[in-house]
Amino acid sequence: MDLRYDFYVNAEPEDVWNAFMKPENTRKIFFGSTLHSTFEPGAHYEYIGPNEKGEEVVHVYGTVLEYKPNELFSCTEHPGPSYRENHAELETRLTLSLEKVGGCTKLTLVNDKWPAGHPSYENTKTSWWMILSNIKTLAETGKTLDFGW
Repeated sequence: MDLRYDFYVNAEPEDVWNAFMKPENTRKIFFGSTLHSTFEPGAHYEYIGPNEKGEEVVHVYGTVLEYKPNELFSCTEHPGPSYRENHAELETRLTLSLEKVGGCTKLTLVNDKWPAGHPSYENTKTSWWMILSNIKTLAETGKTLDFGW
């Protein structure tokens, strides 16, 4: 039930990290959302951005578990309150790691610890491919993919 994705990106780890973490890039990658946190282990984080009505909402939130710039980001993850009434019960873990391999970067994302019957599992399994492909494209070209949204 764990979700694991390995991508090789023709960019430096710092470029891949910035595609995932910098506000101007998260807006491009995560549907207009920006990541808010101090990133200290134990700190709260939120992806905040527009909903379909253009209102600012919390899309995803959780607690930072580990944070090593350009190497590792691990956190708990919950769907935002506007998505699920029982959002606090729906906790998974997300771990992004970057490793220099020759002249490129290996990006590994693991989304695990899914509770049985989590209503977002199937959608998440599909959307990570799109998000990670977009991160790869942004880090390599400075542009994002056009998914027609």
